[in-house]
Amino acid sequence: MSDFLLLVSAAHGDGWIGRWSPGIGDPTAAGWLATLAYFATAWCCRAAALRIKPAYRVTPAVRRERRLWYALSALLAALGINKQLDLQSALTELARMLARSGGWYGERRSVQLAFVLAVGIGALAAAALALWATRRTSPPARLALAGAAALLGFIAARAASFHHVDVAISQEWLGLRVSSLVELAAIALVFAATRWQQRIYTS
Repeated sequence: MSDFLLLVSAAHGDGWIGRWSPGIGDPTAAGWLATLAYFATAWCCRAAALRIKPAYRVTPAVRRERRLWYALSALLAALGINKQLDLQSALTELARMLARSGGWYGERRSVQLAFVLAVGIGALAAAALALWATRRTSPPARLALAGAAALLGFIAARAASFHHVDVAISQEWLGLRVSSLVELAAIALVFAATRWQQRIYTS
């Protein structure tokens, strides 16, 4: 434990962990827009869960769907907080420092590739399992789950900090970075699912 603390506090940067310190991680207009979108969609997911009224006979599928909406609400709220804390940058800095201290910084690309492949396979397996578990839930719930899976996959790929990925998502289109557009599109998919679910329950 003392070796770990010594590594974190080593002079690899001016922050708490390397160059990272807690604070406002993305103070741009697009960053605040994404943060607002996270919290607004989290609230809509909570509302979607509450719309599923307890009935005389609640089926397992209904219970799973209600839990899914609550889980998505908690996930999006956490991602909204992380949007400004930028905790994945802290993990990236920590991994870089471990690579340097361990003497394998020159082979970090292969480690990054293995990480992305592992995360990708794990994400696909988790998504397949979640889709199977929610196969009898409503189509809006499955659409929201797909949007959340896409969002988590994008965050994991960005956290890996591949140079070519960083260059690609830093390009601008319609005045916004590609990274912001992809993130907002995935959030919008979940938000659209909540609106779809609202129309079903209020029609």
